[in-house]
Amino acid sequence: MPKVLVSDPIDQAGLDILSQVAQVDVRTGLAPEQLAEIIGDYDALMIRSGSRVTEAVIEAGQNLKIIGRAGVGVDNVDVPAATRKGIVVVNSPEGNTIAAAEHALAMMLSMARHIPAANASLKGGAWDRKSYTGVEVYKKTLGVVGLGKIGSHVAKCAKAMGMKLLAYDPFISSDRAEQIGARLVDLDLLLRESDFVTLHMPKTPETANMINAEAFKKMKPTARIINCARGGIIDEVALYEALRDQEIAGAALDVFDSEPLGESQLRELGKEVVLTPHLGASTEEAQINVAIDVAEQIRDVLLGLPARSAVNIPGLYPEVLEKLRPYLKLAETLGTLVSQLAGGRVDSLTVRLQGELAEQDSKPITVAALKGLLTQALRERVNYVNASIEAKERGIRVVETRDASVRDYTDSIHLTANGSLGEHSATGTLLSDGDIHITSIDEFPINVTPTRYMLLTLHRDMPGIIGKIGSLLGSFNVNIASMQVGRKIVRGDAVMVLSIDDPLPEGILEEINKAPGIREAFTVVL
Repeated sequence: MPKVLVSDPIDQAGLDILSQVAQVDVRTGLAPEQLAEIIGDYDALMIRSGSRVTEAVIEAGQNLKIIGRAGVGVDNVDVPAATRKGIVVVNSPEGNTIAAAEHALAMMLSMARHIPAANASLKGGAWDRKSYTGVEVYKKTLGVVGLGKIGSHVAKCAKAMGMKLLAYDPFISSDRAEQIGARLVDLDLLLRESDFVTLHMPKTPETANMINAEAFKKMKPTARIINCARGGIIDEVALYEALRDQEIAGAALDVFDSEPLGESQLRELGKEVVLTPHLGASTEEAQINVAIDVAEQIRDVLLGLPARSAVNIPGLYPEVLEKLRPYLKLAETLGTLVSQLAGGRVDSLTVRLQGELAEQDSKPITVAALKGLLTQALRERVNYVNASIEAKERGIRVVETRDASVRDYTDSIHLTANGSLGEHSATGTLLSDGDIHITSIDEFPINVTPTRYMLLTLHRDMPGIIGKIGSLLGSFNVNIASMQVGRKIVRGDAVMVLSIDDPLPEGILEEINKAPGIREAFTVVL
């Protein structure tokens, strides 16, 4: 039975899901060194923000298949190291969307009306109304930096409160911004014109300290900034100086460059700054949502299914996976087939999406095809996470093409591999019942349901050849389950696919290749 280690507090709903398929051990408060000592016994690791999954931890996780972070970010996981090891890293990108968005709005309003300082003053015995005069958000301009799910929800709520919206996000279109009610602008313009600025992007090398001393000088002296996204996006020293020198009017931070927040000049400031200890996802509903979401993904991976929110599988986003899930197995099957036809060493792979499938994201299908292509050589070492890396390291050139023209089927996948045995191709589709069908091999039309063991021949279309092959197989006590022949012209070249019940005995393939009319014969194991 698989074993799962839970190293941070997780809602019981998540633990219950994991317990259906695995032995679950809960051990919280482990340092990276302690985690590395025990992780070798586990197939999966579930964490929140407390655990640090370093490269050393990942190297020690010899049986580790998946790391699940119950939250949005994966800052505390060495994702590149996990990817190199073929370990899936998943998160819950939507589980705390509402909680994080509401906290950003709460921070904005608290800062605008000085609620934390006024609360502390009143509890201290004072009745001081004059010192806590605030500002309204109505008709003010809110600049949203990052218009993803959280930023979009903040924008919609702010619009409902009568705020004007500006947005900066290099990865979305103007049409998408307009749907939300925001005007897409560059960052400099957003900083200059906004009364409030709210940040909603991950911390990357490009976004680290992007709100710095230079940025603060561009903002209005009455402007206020909110960060409930990731610590380190704001230069905290520059922020302190901008608030101290009244270059801006206020700030509200839920996240910090180093957490827990230690010695910080921000603590010295008064009502102009609101600080909370990373509470963005800290609602009862969010904790249940992310625990269930990530636990379900760990369960699926342990059962051999793809995860819906893997951060290190190219293009495999939840909405994409929902559409393409049936085609991933098809692509993997075709990859395994063409790898054996083309020989052990493959130099290039061309992936062509045909029909309606040409409109979909090709990356997940290409990854699945590469996984199938490399399975014969790498067996269990290759998976959806490391297939692209393994292919690149082996110098396999990958080409993706599309052909939207409708053929015999609404949509299909065509793979061409060039290897030590030359160039070979295969096309496949899914029927309405979900069954995989191979519809061509080396451009010869055929209709075959793939089986575990198959024998393929390329031969001249001539009388007696099918009988000859059948007799040879019978002499070796090989039972034929089904047979299909495809040809383009009468008495030209043809392909034959035989489904057989057992692996071919040693020596029979050599005899088949000697038969008159046989150009090439292949055994295929799927």
